[in-house]
Amino acid sequence: MDALLFQPLLKRLVWGGRRLGELLGKPLGEASDYAESWEIVDHGADQSVVSDGPLRGKTLHQLVQEHPAELFGRDARYEAFPLLFKFLDCHRVLSVQVHPGDDYASRMAVPDLGKTEAWYVVDAQPGSLIYAGLKSGVDAAALERAMLAGKVDDVLHSVEPQVGDCYFIPAGTVHALGGGLVVAEIQQASNTTFRLFDWNRVDEQGRGRELHVREALAVTDFDRGPVRPQVPQTDLDGLRTLVDCDRFVLRKAELFAPASAAGRLTQVVLGGDERMRIVSVVGGSACLAAVDGPPHTLPMGQSVLVPAAAGQVRVWAEDRDATLLVVNLPSPVVP
Repeated sequence: MDALLFQPLLKRLVWGGRRLGELLGKPLGEASDYAESWEIVDHGADQSVVSDGPLRGKTLHQLVQEHPAELFGRDARYEAFPLLFKFLDCHRVLSVQVHPGDDYASRMAVPDLGKTEAWYVVDAQPGSLIYAGLKSGVDAAALERAMLAGKVDDVLHSVEPQVGDCYFIPAGTVHALGGGLVVAEIQQASNTTFRLFDWNRVDEQGRGRELHVREALAVTDFDRGPVRPQVPQTDLDGLRTLVDCDRFVLRKAELFAPASAAGRLTQVVLGGDERMRIVSVVGGSACLAAVDGPPHTLPMGQSVLVPAAAGQVRVWAEDRDATLLVVNLPSPVVP
C-alpha cells in the first residue's frame, strides 16, 4: 500500500476567512468564512476520501475496516482511525472551550472519544494571541463566577505566539485560538466541545451562542494552569519531538534544499517499523517516495498518510526548504 493522499474536507464557520486557500492552496469557493480543512479524518459522516491511486474513492473508515494490518501494522486494533489532523484559519477569535477526557466522553448521551490536541503555529499576524490554560490560582468557584458574569477573559492565560511554536492542550485544558492565526492541529478523532465563553458576541436577534457551564466545570483540569510553548527535543534521526503523549506523538523536521543546505539536513527516512505516519508540509515544499515507489510532490498544506505497509519512505527538500510535521501513534498503544 503506497502513501495515501486525501481530498480536504472544508468547514465553513463564522470565525473563518480565506487563508486556507491563499496560504495553503485549498480549493475554496467564493465565501469568506472557510475555517477548517480536515486533512485526515474518520469520524462518523466526516470522512477523508482517497484522491488518487488504486484506492481512489475509498473512505478512511473503509480502509480501517478492510485493510487494518496494511494501514496500522503493529497497531492494528482500531475500529476507526483514532486521530484527526486539520488546518485552521482563525480570522476571528474562537470561543473559549474545554474538552472532556475519554471517560467523561464515553458516558455522554452520544458517546465519543475525549479530545486531547496539539497546535502548531503555521502563521501568525502581529498581535495575535493564544489563550491556553487558566491563570495561576483560578479554581472552580472563580471560573464559574467569570462565566456567569461574561468575564472569562479575565481568568485566561494568554500569550503572543511565534511561527513554529507548538502548544499541547490535553483534555481538560481551557483554551481558545485568537484571530490572525493559521494553525495545524492534531487531535483525537472527536468533536466534543464545551463552550465557556464566546466574547459576549450576539447574532442579529441579540442572542448569544449556548454556553455549557455545568459540563465545562465538570471536565476542567484546575491543576493545569498556564500553558507554555513546548520545548522541542532533538531525536537521533534528526527530527525534533514536540509532543509525546498517550494519544499521539508529534515531531517536526526542517529540511534544506541542496543549494542552501551547507551541511544541514536535506532528507529524512521514515517508517520501516510496521507503524503508520501522518506527514504534513507546513512550510515550503517537499517530495516523498517509498523505496520502490514513485515520488509525490507535497506543496505547502499537503498532508499524506503513510501506511505501515508502505515500508520506509524518504522525504526530501528539492528546490525549496521544507518544514514537516510527522505524527504517529504512541507506544505502547492506548485504545
